[in-house]
Amino acid sequence: MTHGPEEVPCLLMRGGTSKGAYFRAADLPAEPALRDALLLRVMGSPDPRQIDGLGGAHPLTSKVAVISPSADPCADVDYLFLQVAVDRPEVSDRQNCGNILAGVGPFAVERGLVAPGRQETAVRIRMVNSGDYATATFPTPGGRVDYTGGAEISGVPGSAAPVVIEFPPGAGPLLPTGHVRDEIDGVAVTCVDNGMPTVLIAAASLEVTGYELPRDLEEDVALADRLRKIRLAAGRLMGLGDVSETTVPKLTLLAAPRDGGAVTTRTFIPVRCHPSIGVLGAASVAAGLRIEGSVGAELAELSADSDRIRIEHPSGFLDIESSLGATPDGLPSARRTAVVRTARKIFDGVVFPRSAETAPLSPSPLSPLSPLSPRSSGGQR
Repeated sequence: MTHGPEEVPCLLMRGGTSKGAYFRAADLPAEPALRDALLLRVMGSPDPRQIDGLGGAHPLTSKVAVISPSADPCADVDYLFLQVAVDRPEVSDRQNCGNILAGVGPFAVERGLVAPGRQETAVRIRMVNSGDYATATFPTPGGRVDYTGGAEISGVPGSAAPVVIEFPPGAGPLLPTGHVRDEIDGVAVTCVDNGMPTVLIAAASLEVTGYELPRDLEEDVALADRLRKIRLAAGRLMGLGDVSETTVPKLTLLAAPRDGGAVTTRTFIPVRCHPSIGVLGAASVAAGLRIEGSVGAELAELSADSDRIRIEHPSGFLDIESSLGATPDGLPSARRTAVVRTARKIFDGVVFPRSAETAPLSPSPLSPLSPLSPRSSGGQR
């Protein structure tokens, strides 16, 4: 099927606890500036409601996956994640997204980029943003993706087919600063990167419990100022440079578990509190908890008989299979990380982006009824 210049083939999918527009790279402009301008129009940004596009007025529903065949012998497809800001004309490629990752394998089969197996299919994925790899395995009975099943994940109603995602050890160090603990602005932190640069902070050290509702934490102006200072300093310590205009590193507040898990979390992206937790962020938290002497290790309740760590978050929990090894110089390193996610195909067709001539360069005024205020929009994995 051929499409006019105003029509872009698109598959809208829920991946994990996020939702995004999935595209073949061949269907988008090759020039990044032109591609990003098109995606802003597709998603309806900048506008706090994204009323004129596919976006859902929240960072977790304003995401894009760009997928192409991979020239890497270790991968079947390349996956570029793009976070489309809600309230400003910005598209960022400076992080991965492990939730949207859950839909990449099914998309690759849907678009004929990978041949399906007769019962299940394993798709090897190179995450272009970081150069890391993942393998997603999901059911394809009769050579077709089956989205139905009994797997349930917190933050998503109902059940769906499981997508098992396994991550090999990352190329970079698990402890980017070289220390199990650092001190920033008088607060002890552990900076860890097991797929997502993450800063672990004991909630009590910031004079909160870690059990608050996300909206209550977002409204705490003093907390927001402390977190901003910590994030900027942590970015430099972790070798990320000036992170004032990026969404990484993530900040995760930790408290003792309340519902049978290993630890309770509240994660910021970067100023909004995540209603759950991102996949790769949870992978970094899980690895960090296993490091002796880390922030949070004394709060966590870990099983000595299982690699599974249940991360509690505001809307439930996320289970991570996590085990550590050691580098030749004795520093901790990730050995195995795996997670079960689900995905669902919502629609498959073409999207009609508004013309460049009518696209706004600044956010439209907020409706008095809008639940969002114009603030930074970050992604979460």
